[in-house]
Amino acid sequence: MQSDESLVEEIKSGSQAAMEVLVKKHYRNIFAYTYRKVGDYHLAYDMTQEIFIKMVKSIASYNGQGKFQHWLLKIAVNHCRDYYRSSAYRYKDELNEVDNQLKDDRENVEDLLSKKLDSVKVKEAVNQLPDYQREAIILKFYQDLKIRQIAELTEAKESTVKSRLKQGIDKLKLLLKGGDEDEQSQPNQQNRLR
Repeated sequence: MQSDESLVEEIKSGSQAAMEVLVKKHYRNIFAYTYRKVGDYHLAYDMTQEIFIKMVKSIASYNGQGKFQHWLLKIAVNHCRDYYRSSAYRYKDELNEVDNQLKDDRENVEDLLSKKLDSVKVKEAVNQLPDYQREAIILKFYQDLKIRQIAELTEAKESTVKSRLKQGIDKLKLLLKGGDEDEQSQPNQQNRLR
C-alpha cells in the first residue's frame, strides 16, 4: 500500500485515483471521530463528506511535516468546532436525557471508555459534556491519541487537556450514575428543612 505522502504528491499532480485511495484509506477513522463527536449518523455522514472536500481543497498546503492522518484529523476537529458554532447546531433539538442507572453502576467510567463501548447511554452521556471536554474524551479514548497529540490538535496546553479529561471523566461518572450533584444534594436539603 502506498504511503500517504506519495498519494498526496500524486493528488497534487492531478491524480483522481490517488485521491480516491487516500479518502478510502482514512474515511472510516474520520467518520468514526465525527460520529462520536456529533452523535448523529446522518449528520456525521454529511460532515465527513464536507471534511474530505476541505481536505481536497487544502491539500496543496500539506507540506509533509507530521503525519498526514493528524493533519486530516485537525481538519475534522476544526470542522466539528465550526459546526458547534453554527446556527444549525444552536437550533437543533435537545438530546434525550441519560437513563438514571447503568446496569452495573460499579463499572468505572474509564473502563467503559477504554473498552470503546458504543452503548446508547455512554454516547448520550458523552454528548452531554461541554464541547471542550467531549472533544478531549473522544480524541483520547476513541481515537487513541496521546495528551501531547490532543494538545497539538486542539491548540491547547497539555495541562489544559489533562484538566479537560479529568473534568470530563468526573462529569461522566455523575451522569452515568444517575444525575448530577445538584440533583443528588436536593434530597439532603429537603430533609434538613423538615
